[in-house]
Amino acid sequence: GKTSLRRRIAPSRNTDTEDEDSDTGVEARERRAPPSAEHRNKLRSFLTRTASTVFLIALFIFFVYMGHVFLVALIFAIQFTMVGELFKMARITQKEETLRGFRAQQWYFFSVAAFYMYGRFIKKNLWSEITYDKTLIKIVGGVLRRHTLVSFSLYCAGFVMFVLSLKKKMYLYQFGQYAWTHMILMTVFVPSSFFVSNTFEGLIWLILPCSLIITNDIAAYLAGFFFGKTPLIKLSPKKTWEGFVGGAVGTIVFAFFLSAFLGRYKWLTCARQDLSILGSLDCEDDPLYTETVFTVYDLDPWVPDILLEPIADLSRQPWAPHGPIEWVKGVSFRAQPIQLHACALAVFASLIGPFGGFFASGFKRAFKVKDFGDSIPGHGGMTDRMDCQMLMAVFSYLWFNNIIHVAEASVSDVIDMATTMSAPEMVELIGRLVDIAQGEGLLKGNVLEGLQHQLCDRPS
Repeated sequence: GKTSLRRRIAPSRNTDTEDEDSDTGVEARERRAPPSAEHRNKLRSFLTRTASTVFLIALFIFFVYMGHVFLVALIFAIQFTMVGELFKMARITQKEETLRGFRAQQWYFFSVAAFYMYGRFIKKNLWSEITYDKTLIKIVGGVLRRHTLVSFSLYCAGFVMFVLSLKKKMYLYQFGQYAWTHMILMTVFVPSSFFVSNTFEGLIWLILPCSLIITNDIAAYLAGFFFGKTPLIKLSPKKTWEGFVGGAVGTIVFAFFLSAFLGRYKWLTCARQDLSILGSLDCEDDPLYTETVFTVYDLDPWVPDILLEPIADLSRQPWAPHGPIEWVKGVSFRAQPIQLHACALAVFASLIGPFGGFFASGFKRAFKVKDFGDSIPGHGGMTDRMDCQMLMAVFSYLWFNNIIHVAEASVSDVIDMATTMSAPEMVELIGRLVDIAQGEGLLKGNVLEGLQHQLCDRPS
């Protein structure tokens, strides 16, 4: 009986074994299948990413063609998307049910920040638009003159609204969201707003810094791909020192030639003094975009003294080899001054800019997310693509206003001051301006006729 029992069981055991072998074969085939599926997924992802990239580049070129106001609108749309992604992440991280009306509070503070930053940067352009309408001067002019006070008042209103909305057992969540809101606005919205000022100083001051960040990312990737061996930072294991250095070299070279190309077009170099949408843009030739012969000491107006002082100090040393130093002094080359400034921007984009990406990588690792969002197919969120641009926006603004731009009063500044004067003071100002104009030979004969003639001849 036992033998027959074994015989009856044995086939079943063999069958089980065959099933197991069969299952093992299926599993083996499944293990072999994923590479093909993975390859298809990678290809699909690559094509999606490429299509998105081409679309974004074409969209940006279109906005550059449309002009300053459209680009400012694009900047605002990007900021709106980034802040929305981060607000959403802030709510998810605290894992609490969202209070009714709390999202409205977050977007209220965003609106206040936008009013302050945009009002600060386009105030001069607004003055140029409202000076032809008495009603606008009274209404909008009053707000512009007290812009900082109005902004602070709006913030205080939001602060009081937040305090009054506090609810028992929800304090930690509410204060956490309040802190998140301010951190997001301070680290993302405020820095990126400096691109608005750059745009009105000349489109080149938006296109050039943004392009250098993108170029550095591409050049670092290529250098790391072909030569990378030494890890750079633990936050991004794939980053290498070879890629970091190669990216810097490629970015500086690219900046030198890109700035020369962009400097040829007045549409890109001329500052916009108003908020006009249509029409051409013209301005006087700027020495910044005029080719010049440079020697080492001719760089003084364009390069900070701290970069030239070592050469001067070395030449004064008794032990220094004067032959090579004199040779260095005599070296000359032709370039537009903007090309030298572009190289300075490229150094910042290469050495400091990547740390914006490292910061974002650490931030995502802390909250165990791959991307900030999915607003751009194949790229993740808008914040994933703009993380390195924040510091670049501030640096390019500071470089232009502290190294390049010579502070001088504009027509908008004079109008801003004149509207605060009393009637007698305004009449006195007009009289003195007329005297200056006559002294310069701008007004001849009848003052009113001469003034009217000058206004008619001025470029629109």
